[in-house]
Amino acid sequence: MAKISLSKASLQEEREKLRLYERMLPSLDLKRMQLTGELTRAKREWAHAEEEMKQLVTRLADELPMLANRDIGLSGLVEATSLDVEEENVVGVKLPALKTVHVRVVDYPLLAKPHWVDSYIERLRQMVYVKATVRVAEVRVQKLNQAVRRITQRVNLFEKRLIPEARKNIKRVQIFLADMERAATVRSKIAKAMRVREGRTLSDREAHA
Repeated sequence: MAKISLSKASLQEEREKLRLYERMLPSLDLKRMQLTGELTRAKREWAHAEEEMKQLVTRLADELPMLANRDIGLSGLVEATSLDVEEENVVGVKLPALKTVHVRVVDYPLLAKPHWVDSYIERLRQMVYVKATVRVAEVRVQKLNQAVRRITQRVNLFEKRLIPEARKNIKRVQIFLADMERAATVRSKIAKAMRVREGRTLSDREAHA
């Protein structure tokens, strides 16, 4: 516990701190709950994107079993050239949002490739987009994880340290001031009693003079 001045001014200061902390805590806790909800949603979207990628791979293998033939050159036909990613504010956290994936399809001689290559390329285009979706979803989860961790640390700081410490300081100063007040009252009574005794002694002396 930090050292504080045991005075009325210090008591007032600690009371103001406590009011501030207790006023801030509900809004921090609300933000923590909102961020936790967004994190849950982001994890669900990430899992959905990964599942969609798995289904695309499975569908591709089912529709085009001839891909197992390694003699057919199919590498490098499709590639992502750029991503359009915007930034959105979610409960105060800046998150990426995928808008468009620009895909380039390499020119290839139609007569030199099997007829099903067109279907294969279309599936590849879909996979490129879903792969980008998975990556962006992963980044959103990472950023929200960090945000939830930070806000949870702040909530714990207020709940477990700042508010209890302010209350302890208030109680400590109150006890000290109450003890000082009682001591002052006792000293006042003693001084009054001494004056009364001195007055009586003086009166007795005058009566015997």
